[in-house]
Amino acid sequence: MAPTGLIDEILRKTIHLTSVLIILIYAYAGKEVVLTFLITYLVIILVIEHFRLEHGMQIPLFHFLFREKEGSQLAGHVFFTIGAIISISVFSETIAYAAILMTTFGDMSAALIGKAFGKMRIYNGKSIEGCAAEFVVDFCIGYAFLGNWFVALIMALVATVVETVVGEIDDNLAIPVFSGFVGQGVVIIMLFV
Repeated sequence: MAPTGLIDEILRKTIHLTSVLIILIYAYAGKEVVLTFLITYLVIILVIEHFRLEHGMQIPLFHFLFREKEGSQLAGHVFFTIGAIISISVFSETIAYAAILMTTFGDMSAALIGKAFGKMRIYNGKSIEGCAAEFVVDFCIGYAFLGNWFVALIMALVATVVETVVGEIDDNLAIPVFSGFVGQGVVIIMLFV
C-alpha cells in the first residue's frame, strides 16, 4: 500500500497532465487560440482564487489537492498557467513545448520518485533519486521535441537545478521560464556559431 503522502502527490500531479491539452491546442489550433484559452482560464482561476483566499470558500472536490502552504497563497496552477503563457508568448514553439512539458513531467517524476524511493536528501528536502529522475525525463522530453541533444541537455539541467534550489518562488513558474529562456538562448547562440 502506498503511503498517504505519495497518494496525495499522485492526485496533485495528475492535475498537471492538463499541460498535454495545452500542447495539443497549440499544435492543432495555433498560438493565438491557445493563448486566448490560457488567458481565459487564468481569469477564471484568479476569480476562484479571490473567493478562496479572500472569503475562505472551499472549492468542492478540489480543496484537498491544495498543499498546506497554498492555504493562504495562490495555488500552483495559477503559476503554471502564467508560466505556460510566458513560454508560448516568448519562446519558439518547440522550446515552449519542451519547457511546459518539463514543468509537468519532470516535476512529477521528481516528486513521485523522490517520495517513493528518495533516501539521499541534498537540498530543500529534495532527494538525489528525485533529481536524477527529473533530469532523465526532462532530457527525453527536450530531445523528443528539439531533436538536439545539447539543447535538451542544457534545458534539462536548468529545469532540474531550478526545481531543486527554488524554494519560495513557485517552481511551476520558474521551471518553464528559466529552462525556456536558457534553451532559446542556446538555440540563438548556435545559429551564430
